[in-house]
Amino acid sequence: MRFWIAGNRAATVTLMPNSKKKTSAEQTSRLWLTFPPKLIKRPLIYEVGKKFEVVTNIRQASVTEQLGVVSLELTGAPDELKRAIAWLEKEGVKVEPIEINTIES
Repeated sequence: MRFWIAGNRAATVTLMPNSKKKTSAEQTSRLWLTFPPKLIKRPLIYEVGKKFEVVTNIRQASVTEQLGVVSLELTGAPDELKRAIAWLEKEGVKVEPIEINTIES
């Protein structure tokens, strides 16, 4: 694919296919991650996406020098999700499921 950049120069960009597409055997977990101050600058969400066969999707985040809170969707095989969550907890991240409140009529 070719793009024109400022100054009328052309650049060629190669797009790589996404190897982590969701299959029918995969599921998505919605989680709240709470990071203590010592972990705020560490790219743990990037690391979990590289270390495990999961796709990360940050839905919401609030980060200060004292606390980081992230709403994260993790998609992958159930066993891989469990391994990824266990690893995050082992690294010191508090992981809690996001519960959706529904009112039945």
